[in-house]
Amino acid sequence: MVAKITVNNLSCRFGKSQSVKKLDLTVLENEILGIIGPSNSGKTTFLRALNRLNELHPHYKQQGEIFIDGKNILLEDPELLRKRVGMVFALPLSLPLSVVENVIYGPKRHGVKSKKELEELAERCLRSASLWEEVKDRLNGAALKLSGGQQQRLCLARTLAVEPEIILFDEPCSGLDPLSTAKVEETMVELKEKYTLVLVTNNVKQASRVCDRTAFFLMGELIEIDKTEKIFISPEDKRTEEYVTGRFG
Repeated sequence: MVAKITVNNLSCRFGKSQSVKKLDLTVLENEILGIIGPSNSGKTTFLRALNRLNELHPHYKQQGEIFIDGKNILLEDPELLRKRVGMVFALPLSLPLSVVENVIYGPKRHGVKSKKELEELAERCLRSASLWEEVKDRLNGAALKLSGGQQQRLCLARTLAVEPEIILFDEPCSGLDPLSTAKVEETMVELKEKYTLVLVTNNVKQASRVCDRTAFFLMGELIEIDKTEKIFISPEDKRTEEYVTGRFG
């Protein structure tokens, strides 16, 4: 398979605190790569390095290189990069607008003006986020009135609307009930047909259900990365085994 993201010797620091240490990792095209590990293992810092969100912190320092399709992301305009590398956060961040306006907010900012084009885009993205059937009769209703699970899928539809190549998920189901979690997971599996996905999750069972490969982080270091089945059944490192079996973390 083709490498979509290549990370070479990446180290991330906030002031005196080092979050990621000399990380080498490859994300393959059209896969779901899971990132697991206990708190303070550098998972979210790594994720935010992929679209340069860490740079918004005044004391952030980074060493090493990140390439997407062979191009160093530091040579790319951050705003354009974040259009290519979308992100869905742990808590739904619906805008105080209607359902449809949430979806088309990004495209409108990027200059799309055709009403028909925006309407078609909204429907396509809501369908891709497995939300269309639930909201098609209330597209002009307030997004904030949707359930938590629906708002999370709406945020995913909003991310899809700017046509990214990569979607980053930072614990997207942490505040959701099991039914909503299942819908989000089903959507992620469907999306990998068109996108490359990186999922940070504290739910190891979720990683085992949806991820093609899984990486185990500990104290800012990559301990092990392999096919998900191998990580959960026969990991190479004892620390990985202890974490996935619930002995620590």
